[in-house]
Amino acid sequence: MIDIPYKFVLPKQKLPIIIIGAGGIVKDAHLPAYKKANFEVYGIVNRTRAKAEQIAKDFEIPHVFDTLVEAVANAPENAVYDVTIMPDQFIDTLELLPDGAAVLIQKPMGDYFPQSKAILEVCQRKKLVAAINCQLRQAPFVNAARWLIDHGYIGELYDIEVRVTVQTPWELFPHVMVHPRLEILYHSVHYIDLIRSFLGNPVTVYGKTLKHPAKQLSSTRSTLLLDYGDVLHAVINTNHDHEFGAQEQESFIKWEGTKGAIKATMGLLMDYPRGATDKFSYCIKNEEGESHWVEVPIDGSWFPDAFIGSMGSLMRYKLGEIDKLPAAVEDVIDTMAVVEAAYQSSAQGGFPINYLGIDSKG
Repeated sequence: MIDIPYKFVLPKQKLPIIIIGAGGIVKDAHLPAYKKANFEVYGIVNRTRAKAEQIAKDFEIPHVFDTLVEAVANAPENAVYDVTIMPDQFIDTLELLPDGAAVLIQKPMGDYFPQSKAILEVCQRKKLVAAINCQLRQAPFVNAARWLIDHGYIGELYDIEVRVTVQTPWELFPHVMVHPRLEILYHSVHYIDLIRSFLGNPVTVYGKTLKHPAKQLSSTRSTLLLDYGDVLHAVINTNHDHEFGAQEQESFIKWEGTKGAIKATMGLLMDYPRGATDKFSYCIKNEEGESHWVEVPIDGSWFPDAFIGSMGSLMRYKLGEIDKLPAAVEDVIDTMAVVEAAYQSSAQGGFPINYLGIDSKG
């Protein structure tokens, strides 16, 4: 078994955090992650103060603010702002932050691409050290896969597949489930961003996103093919409507190369929010061309551990400990460009088929 270094490097100095918003993701992922990493959460602000007060009580946050203006005025020096609100509130919120501040912005980076570009403009004009919380690219099992690939263990990477066949309880996200762009914008965006982090920008994207006949949701299933030419294959298949028990549910990322393959099972999405067990395994061919799969125990999962990576890397970049910011707004703007193109592809449809029109019944 290969000894794979996949754990996060925490910042030498842990900067104080101000959380903006008090939704479920804060309670379920951000704060459990920060507690596990021993980050200091200095304060929280939310439009409904009672929600912020309850979360502050549950996680021992010392300060609750009535307004963002108050939070900024009382924030300690070098505070990191963790923006966890809906995308249509990002621009107004970013405008109120101090110039040059470090900020982690919840994904997606806007509802539509013009809004994404406006968010980028605000961040650059105010010289914000800004990253989008596309945290899947820093999940422990992704870190392990990236290390194996970067060190040549599976040879030349030529295939990435993401497959999700689960029952997703969208009702847990009431502000999200009513969105006219549901599946790609709020879920498959993770996989688009993940694939970009390995392969760079695709040339084109072929996409189709679909509704369920018995649900009042804009879309719950998607198939996306990211075009990297005639060798690299990158495909995303999601189905959030598999309501037929756990036996045939799937949730995995698979990387294939000329010398081997890697597969990571994302247990979080199965039986969400409780989640099933993750699984990480790799297969490397020997000199005789023989191969066998090796399962590697990985400590930590997507939730909450990947959130340590996204916040920790922002702190490290702000402190000058690393010279590249993962998921910087300047990078994730390209993820949003792919998302926009995927919706355009879905709306335009495929290439018309020129059927001969022969009656097969004679």
